Formats: sequence, structure tokens, C-alpha cells
Amino acid sequence: MKLNNKRTILVGLAFLTICAFWQMYDSIVPLILTNTFHMNETFSGAIMAADNVLALFLLPLFGGLSDKTSTKIGKRMPFILFGTGCAVVLVNILPLLDNSYAASASPFKMVSFVIVLGLLLIAMGTYRSPAVALMPDVTPKPLRSKANAIINLMGAVGGIIYLGVAAVMYPNSKVQGLAHVNYQPLFMVVSAIMFIGVGILFLTIKEPKLVEENRALEAEHPEWDLAKDDGSGNEVLPPEVKRSLGFLLASIALWFIGYNGVTTWFTTYVSVVMGQGLGGASTCLLIATGGAILSYIPVGAVASKVGRKKTIMFGCVLLAVCFLLGFVLTTTFTSINVVMFIVFALVGLAWASINVNSLPMVVEMCKGSDIGKFTGYYYTASMAAQIVTPVVAGTLMRTVSYKVLFPYAALFVALSFVTMLFVRHGDAKVEGKRGLEAFEDMDD
Repeated sequence: MKLNNKRTILVGLAFLTICAFWQMYDSIVPLILTNTFHMNETFSGAIMAADNVLALFLLPLFGGLSDKTSTKIGKRMPFILFGTGCAVVLVNILPLLDNSYAASASPFKMVSFVIVLGLLLIAMGTYRSPAVALMPDVTPKPLRSKANAIINLMGAVGGIIYLGVAAVMYPNSKVQGLAHVNYQPLFMVVSAIMFIGVGILFLTIKEPKLVEENRALEAEHPEWDLAKDDGSGNEVLPPEVKRSLGFLLASIALWFIGYNGVTTWFTTYVSVVMGQGLGGASTCLLIATGGAILSYIPVGAVASKVGRKKTIMFGCVLLAVCFLLGFVLTTTFTSINVVMFIVFALVGLAWASINVNSLPMVVEMCKGSDIGKFTGYYYTASMAAQIVTPVVAGTLMRTVSYKVLFPYAALFVALSFVTMLFVRHGDAKVEGKRGLEAFEDMDD
């Protein structure tokens, strides 16, 4: 059985556009809120947290709705096209309101900006789960870790494309000293990337045909399906599979609590604990991101040999150890050094080992018609953690000590290892067998 890499890359275009958008959103919107509208950190922080709060409800909702949708262009494609189309229009209204307010401030323009921003977040929320669910829809269950590695890599490429475009269009020499920066050209470029990426996806991926082919293949392998007929013609998850799903979702929440706690507060942490500036902290986080990007494809291949669960548990152990080393290094040294760079590269490897395999394990437990709903479960667990952990970690750092950050993160990652011990389903082990001609025509 062989993964169709070209098809997976094309499917990943949707995730590429999503990640390019969010990279821009996280980089530019806080600047607009503080520099143009002069909002304080509390209000701007609340607005920036709204996307995670909305995602908690929107992602499972629209994932489930896409499962029940049936059109000539497929289940997921209508949501992808509609969500992207709305987002492309709305995202270009934001800089118009920003520029207009900078020229002549008025409460109406500020309220309009916030309303458009809210509508934009809803538009993005309508199609993230359907876009991610498209990969397992067209990929056989045993190959989903490899496919998800490519999807994650495509997302990283989307973020890198945005960063490159922003660096070229807005160098320090161009924006330094300006009272107001016009971001309209950047928003237009990113919206063009979204439009073109999803356009190529729609023209090259014939969802109904590919889904039908995948269903036919999986029908030949009933051993892949963990859902069982309950006697009434409906497929349900056996109790033991539900338990595994519950423990897996708990694991996802726990490791996101640990990891996101560090990524949220690390810059502030090194400033207070080590007296280091933004540059050193950003370099550490960049190395972690680079380590993850370099690890995505190898980790997917390893998981196909040794199993997803073992790969995830290796990642949990490595991540917890790295966070403990982070505590030792940041409390022992007063400057960021090469050893810290190595540790953060290993953080990237650990995170890739976890991240590449967790979504495939979740959707492995459902029947094909529920992939969108189960993708929503995954995002509910991860988004809930990302809403909670900045507040909890920040409170502990303020009331106990800033030095609590890394032990806090290591503890929750270690707990995710414990809950993973009770996950008995959702794994897939594929040996590198040859001669399976019956599967080869899927790569045409």
C-alpha cells in the first residue's frame, strides 16, 4: 500500500491557506488593535482569544454538519469554498476600516472593525474541520500518519510563505517611524494565496470520486473499522473504543496544556528569569518550529513501522524531559546558549512525534461518515487546552514564581503519557510490504 503524495499535497493546500491566514492574523491584528485603535492589553487580548473560544463551538459543529452534507462536489468542498470565499472578502475589509480610522477616528469605525473581525473568525471556523477531514476521507486508515505529516508540512509552508511575503513587503526601513502602517497590500496578497490555493484544490481534487474509491478499498478491509453494527443497522463505537477515545482526547488536552503554556509565556519567562530579550527567545521558538518541520515526514514514516501510540509516547517522554532540561538550563545560566538550542530542536522532534499521529488516531476510531465530527472532537480538546493554559500558567507564574513554567509544562505532558497508556485503539502498524498491486492504482 502506497500513499499518493501528490494527491495529499493538493489536499494540504487548504491547510496551507488556513495557516497562512492565521500567521498573518496573529502577527498583524494585535498591532492594529493597539496601534490604530489604541486598545489596552485586556481588550485586545480578549479579542485575540475570541478565535479559540469560537473554535471550541464552531469546529465540532461544522465538522459534524459536513458529515451530513451531500452535494455533487462532495461533503467537505462546499464548506471549504464558502468559508474561503467569505474570508477572502472580509479579510480585505479590515485594512480599509483600519486605514479609515487612522485618517479620521470614530466609534462607529471601531465597532465596525470588531464586527467584521468576528464575522471573519466565524467564516474561518466554518471550514477548518471540513478541510482537515478531507485528508482522512480520501486516505486509507493505515496511511493517515504519513498523510498527516504532509498536511502538517503544508501548514508550515503556509506560515513560511506569509513570513517571507511580510518580510519583503514591510522591512524595518519601510515602516520605522511611521505613525500608521497601511497593511492593505499584505492582506490582499494573503487573500490571493487563499483564493488560488483553494481554487487549485477544487480543480484537482474530485472529492466524491476519491471518497468512493477509498470507501471501496476500506470495504475490502473490515478489520480497519472499529465501529460495529448495533443490530439496528447503525454503526456505534463499542464501549472499549469509547474509553480509548476518551483517554486519547484527555491526552490531547494535557499535552496542549503543557506545550502551549511554554510557547505562550516563554518570551516573558526568559525576560524575567534570565534577563534576555526578544531575539534569543524567538530564536529558541524558531528552532523548535524548524525541528518539527524537519521531523514531520520521518516521524510519519516511523509511525507506519512501529505504530502511532509508541511514537506518541516517545514524543511525550522526550517533551517532558526537554521541559525539565529547560527548567535546569534557564535557572542555571543567565544567557541563552547552544545547549538550549539543541534542547529546543528536540522539543520540535517531540512535538512532531505527537502532533503527526494524534489526529489520525482519533479519526481511526470512527466510521467514514463521522470523520468531520471526530475531527471536531480533536479540535475541541486542543482548543479548550489553549484557552485554559495561558490563564492558568500565567496565574501560577504571577502568584508562585516565574520559574514554575517548565515544571508545570513537564507535569502535564507527563500526565498525557499516563493517559495514553489506557488508549487501546486507533493505532495502525504498516509493514513495508510489496506486491500489493490492488492498491497501486490509487496512486495514479
